[in-house]
Amino acid sequence: MGELRALIFDVDGTLADTERDGHRVAFNRAFARSGLHWDWSVELYGELLAIAGGKERIRFYIKEYQPDFEPPTDLDKFIADLHAIKTRYYQQIVAEGAIPLRLGVKRLLKEAREQGMRLAIATTAALPNVTALLEHTLGSDSPSWFEVIAAGDIVPAKKPAPDIYHYVLETMGLEARDCLVFEDSNHGFWASSQAGLKTVVTVNPYTQNQDFSGALLVLTDLGEPDQPFTVLAGDAGDWKYLDMSLVHHLHSVHSD
Repeated sequence: MGELRALIFDVDGTLADTERDGHRVAFNRAFARSGLHWDWSVELYGELLAIAGGKERIRFYIKEYQPDFEPPTDLDKFIADLHAIKTRYYQQIVAEGAIPLRLGVKRLLKEAREQGMRLAIATTAALPNVTALLEHTLGSDSPSWFEVIAAGDIVPAKKPAPDIYHYVLETMGLEARDCLVFEDSNHGFWASSQAGLKTVVTVNPYTQNQDFSGALLVLTDLGEPDQPFTVLAGDAGDWKYLDMSLVHHLHSVHSD
């Protein structure tokens, strides 16, 4: 039985509910700032989340919803510039404290660090967005807690491709059996699974009806001692919130 050596976290929807009231709002502000009469409603954004990556999401939206749109410049440059504006708005939203961490995240990270557990991030989010979220929710030194922050375009193929998880494992010099992953969406879960990684899923309103067959646990959130999680799939035993003892239990029970 291998020893658990690292925890790998997705960011958007996993560490914090960033999508609906963070990224979506930032996209809409960027559209308005650029003179575009586009509006991504809560419902539409839920559909657009099927496309991983912000720039990819804009490209898909233009193709499917604005087929007659003619960009003022080269399309790739237009999308890159628009996404850069969106990123600045997102960082403003984060700096305003509008996006708190999800239940149990801060506690689990603290416990993991106290035990000397290695930590990493694997996300399609742009690196500036990741560091902004970490610094404003966990403190200015918190990016240094993570041995690897694999973000954005660091690999060519984004989730659901497993590339970003392969990158993290290679960079850390670890095997899949050494790690446990935390994700919130089927794209993320498929990516980690294809990389051979065992995964705990904490759903959010956008992902609660997705298929997570094969996940170690599917939970409403990580929970707290006075705010227990609800188990949607899997066996959490007598645990009412996810702490490092449950993490080690899951890893040992499901080790090959």
